[in-house]
Amino acid sequence: MPEQLSFDLPAMPVLGRDDFFVSPENAMAVAMIDASDSWPNGKLVLSGPTGAGKTHLTHVWAAANDAEIVTAAELPSRDIPALARHCIAVEDVPRIASDREAQNALFHLHNLILSQGNRLLMTGRGAPNLWSLPLPDLQSRIDGTTHIALLAPDDRLLAAVLAKLFADRQITPKPDVIPFLLSRMDRSFRAAEDIVNRLDKAALSRHHTLSRRLAAELLGAQERTD
Repeated sequence: MPEQLSFDLPAMPVLGRDDFFVSPENAMAVAMIDASDSWPNGKLVLSGPTGAGKTHLTHVWAAANDAEIVTAAELPSRDIPALARHCIAVEDVPRIASDREAQNALFHLHNLILSQGNRLLMTGRGAPNLWSLPLPDLQSRIDGTTHIALLAPDDRLLAAVLAKLFADRQITPKPDVIPFLLSRMDRSFRAAEDIVNRLDKAALSRHHTLSRRLAAELLGAQERTD
């Protein structure tokens, strides 16, 4: 059988509902995203570590609710009354902790959306009560929002994440690669993203297939430099 090579193709994230792997660690979050009509006061905070699936679930929710997705940092440049006419997802809310203008914009967007009967999804890393937004009225409204967290992955979920990250890059590793990675890599979504990226680049530069041997070389090199 000819050797499968890795090609320098762009990663193509697949963000559909059927592409999201449901596990005990994220089942509650998925259920809340699927049932946004029942959100208390029409709003929800979704939190979790980088790579946990916040962006994926946000796109699932936006597609189902004809909602627009914006980052919190871009809100000062947007027409807030126009945004409030629809359901809105605001990503990376903790990043505006030092941006008073963005906080004011989110505060007004929050109030306008809910007054018009639309729904608001806000996302960020960490528990929302630790976002420490200096605008008290905004932080209090976030604290009063139903919160659901995406938890750290178990082996089954992390394996699915690795498989999806490889698939997004249109490459298929040998069958023993993912089990090997699970036994050696750091237990985090960020680590999964990093190792897939480095394996892809290594396979491309060497014109090799994504094999366990290549993974062992890469991880061994990392351990020697740690």
